[in-house]
Amino acid sequence: MRFVLDASVTMSWLWADGKPSSRSYAQVVLEAMKQPETQAEVPVTWGLEVANVIGCAEAKGFVLEAQSKAFVEMLSGVQIVVDQATFSRALGETLNLARRYRLSSYDASYLELAMRAGISIATLDDELAKAALRAGVKRFRSA
Repeated sequence: MRFVLDASVTMSWLWADGKPSSRSYAQVVLEAMKQPETQAEVPVTWGLEVANVIGCAEAKGFVLEAQSKAFVEMLSGVQIVVDQATFSRALGETLNLARRYRLSSYDASYLELAMRAGISIATLDDELAKAALRAGVKRFRSA
């Protein structure tokens, strides 16, 4: 099983807050990722997005460095494939999607990858989920 994993789902694994339905969805995604046949794909900016949120959370005292380290170690235990074509599409397809759906370029990069790969997207971001639906991209659901 393949799908695009966005940072909103990724970061929900670090936080213990949010709506119960969001926490449940994120847990379903994580459980799916623990299966050997599952491959989550991410745009090349994903690592920077995740690192930025972790750094800001530590600076504000929301998480301890030890918690962040354990979280990063957990991420290294699941199969996440970085799409190297993201950069070359940034000023073309991705920018056009950002314009069309009024998304940040970061969010549009997840949508562009899902559209190009023909796979679903795992997201907790309402605007990205709405844009994906309008673009014909399905939201990830566990098999």
